[in-house]
Amino acid sequence: MENHNRSLAAGKAIRCKAAVSRNPGEPLVIEEIEVDPPKDWEVRIKILCTSLCHSDVTYWKNSSGPLAIFPRIFGHEAIGVVESIGKHVEEVEEGDLVLPVFRPNCRECRDCKSPKGNGCLAFGNVVNAYMPRDKTCRFKGMNGEVLHHFLFVSSFTEYTVVDVAHVVKISSEIPIDKACLLSCGVSTGIGAAWKVADIEEGSTVAIFGLGAIGLAVAEGARLRRASKIIGVDLNPEKFEIGKKFGVTDFINPSTCGEKNVSEEIKEITDGGADYCFECIGLASLMEEAFKSNRESSFPWLVWLK
Repeated sequence: MENHNRSLAAGKAIRCKAAVSRNPGEPLVIEEIEVDPPKDWEVRIKILCTSLCHSDVTYWKNSSGPLAIFPRIFGHEAIGVVESIGKHVEEVEEGDLVLPVFRPNCRECRDCKSPKGNGCLAFGNVVNAYMPRDKTCRFKGMNGEVLHHFLFVSSFTEYTVVDVAHVVKISSEIPIDKACLLSCGVSTGIGAAWKVADIEEGSTVAIFGLGAIGLAVAEGARLRRASKIIGVDLNPEKFEIGKKFGVTDFINPSTCGEKNVSEEIKEITDGGADYCFECIGLASLMEEAFKSNRESSFPWLVWLK
């Protein structure tokens, strides 16, 4: 039966606006680009909302090495609507609300079926500037210049093309301005607390850095019914924000006087936290996190680029 909801642009290139990064560290430029139609196992998505992740900034600044590829379209935290699909795509259809995600899930390999991680044997742990299957790009400038992808998502554009292994269908009841955070920051933080650390009820938790990921760790710890959730941050306003996500105690390192943060945490927890999460990526804080744990525990370093 003919699909009467089929996009009028299905099978054709779409012209749209995108924020293009032409050189490392330079301001993004709003340009008109062409987005090719999806090939086999691919989905073209109309981006509804996108957010900025620290990883976008890190790669944007990167001027050397194999991953310093420009021009490219950044962005990997987003939500959108499926505009059209390529052959062999059965997981989603046109009109579905979806999250494009940078971690692949073939849904078939041993790792994808395992509840212990989020790796994929079929696609591997590869980061490049192309589509994962044929190693080509779906973006072009109006002069025909190739525009490279970022983390298999590239959401700083009105339309993007993503492999179906990087797409998750979600409920239309979730507010789009919040749902886009599920692509990276929120899932990283909650997953670290819930899935990786597997926090037990009644545990004590210390979180170094109350940014998006740190707050998500706090929410994960709250959902797992931690008894104390200690937030460590230099910004005193973060405590009031953190309370909404379950933070029970707050430490500002600049007001600790002669005490170290680890000493403060050990006093609050009677010997050290059961779980410590370092969510900033500073070596000095990693060391402090190690010192803040109970002797029989060890800290969790939430990976930030």
